[in-house]
Amino acid sequence: MILECKSCQKKFVVPDNAIPAAGRLVQCSSCGNKWTQFPVTKKVTKKPKSPNPKNEKKEKQIIAPSKFKEIKPFGIIKKKKKIKKRSGPSIYSKEYLEKKHGINIDENYKNTSKNKSNKKVSKSYFGFYSYLIIFLFSVTSIIGILNLTKGIIIFYFPFVEIYINYLFENLYNFGILFRDTFNLY
Repeated sequence: MILECKSCQKKFVVPDNAIPAAGRLVQCSSCGNKWTQFPVTKKVTKKPKSPNPKNEKKEKQIIAPSKFKEIKPFGIIKKKKKIKKRSGPSIYSKEYLEKKHGINIDENYKNTSKNKSNKKVSKSYFGFYSYLIIFLFSVTSIIGILNLTKGIIIFYFPFVEIYINYLFENLYNFGILFRDTFNLY
C-alpha cells in the first residue's frame, strides 16, 4: 500500500497488514503531519462517535517509535524536483542590481579620495602587542639612560639620590626573584 501525505505529498510504501480496517493514526516522517489512514481497498466510511471514551482513545492512538518500525516505509517514492532556469540577468550583473536594489555601478569609477595621486596608500595599524613592545622598549631605554647618567643627575640634583638608589635596588631585587623562579635546585 502506498500512503501519501496530504501536506507535503511525500509517498511511503507500507505493508497492507499495517493498516487495520478501522484505520490508524499515522504521521509523516518528513513534515510531521498526522492523519487517520484507512485501507485503500475498502471504501472510507465515517463511524459515528461512540460515547465510550475507551474506543476513542484507541482510534486516536499515535504510532510510537517502537511500533513505527512495523509500518516503516520499505521504499520512498520521491517526486523529481524540476529545476527552474532563471530567465533574465544574473543576480550580480549591473542590470539586476540597478533594477532590484537601485544600485548604479559605474565602470569608470575612480577613487575620489583627498589624495589625488594614483599611489596606493597602505596604513599600518598597531595592535595591543605592538604597543606593549614599544612601552617595554621605552621603559628599558629610560632606565638604561638613567643608569648611565646617574652620577651626573645626583651631582646636579642631590635630593634625587634616594629615589634613584631605591629604584635600582628594587630592580635588582626583581632580577633576583626572576632568576630564582627559573632556576631549578
